[in-house]
Amino acid sequence: MTNKLSDKDKKDWQDFLDSSEKLKSKDVDQLKNQIISERSIDLHGYTLEEANKQISEFIENCYANKVKKVNVITGKGMRSKNLEDPYQSKDLSILKYSVPEYIKNNSELMSKIIKIDFESVDSPSKGNFDIFLKTIK
Repeated sequence: MTNKLSDKDKKDWQDFLDSSEKLKSKDVDQLKNQIISERSIDLHGYTLEEANKQISEFIENCYANKVKKVNVITGKGMRSKNLEDPYQSKDLSILKYSVPEYIKNNSELMSKIIKIDFESVDSPSKGNFDIFLKTIK
């Protein structure tokens, strides 16, 4: 390979430098098309009904925007007033347990999901869990 540039190449390069024509930045285009691979939603303080509505909308939105992983923060339920009520189910009235069950029993949402991390739901030390979404084809 030769290190010498021809006079034509030098002239073409100089003409380009002198002109107002500029190359499009590939980085800008890549940022526009970049897929966000993970998003989070915090459901602290929501009622069961509000949390179910929010998670439904959030999963639908993430799926439509090609998000691959959703982290759902529910809290551990340790401060839930439902623990003091003998007429309420501890497992079904605390978001940590009820939100994943709601998702699992919703066929429309489950059609967009590869996996729900139930190990995190069952762990007493965690107040969040992950959902892995399918990719739109």
